[in-house]
Amino acid sequence: VVDDSHATGVIGKTGRGTGEELGVFGKIDAYTSTLGKALGGSHGGFTTGPKTLVEYLRQKSRPYLFSNTLPPAVVMGSLAAFDLLEKDSSIVARLRENTTYFRKQLTSKNIRVREGIHPIVPIIIGDTAKAIAMSAQLLDRGVYVSGFGYPVVPQGQARLRCQISA
Repeated sequence: VVDDSHATGVIGKTGRGTGEELGVFGKIDAYTSTLGKALGGSHGGFTTGPKTLVEYLRQKSRPYLFSNTLPPAVVMGSLAAFDLLEKDSSIVARLRENTTYFRKQLTSKNIRVREGIHPIVPIIIGDTAKAIAMSAQLLDRGVYVSGFGYPVVPQGQARLRCQISA
């Protein structure tokens, strides 16, 4: 089982996630993911896999059993996002280019950034109060990034969370 909540729509050549990125797409038994990140939905998620597994989860998964159904607009918007990704792979390529550019610009200015290819780019600040203050200052300038620290992340690892788009 692969939780692709941070990979669906952003990782892999066509945005199909971790399996595509690692060359094992089609060999993974089950995926779980969210509609609330790259696909633009406000909430909801999904699990894919063998029919017997999906049917079992429908009977035993407490979050599924005791949740409200998704609003039709969220479902349709998410399906439209999947359609866009399927029809236009340049979206994911542009996202990758923008992410690479952003990361290179930061590192060229000696700003500490965690390595990776993901479009969620954490800038490590260290001090929680400083990260939150920087986030507020950036918002005053029209730039929205989340600033957070402990207990969300380990002590001394407070950060700004930048989310790059295509």
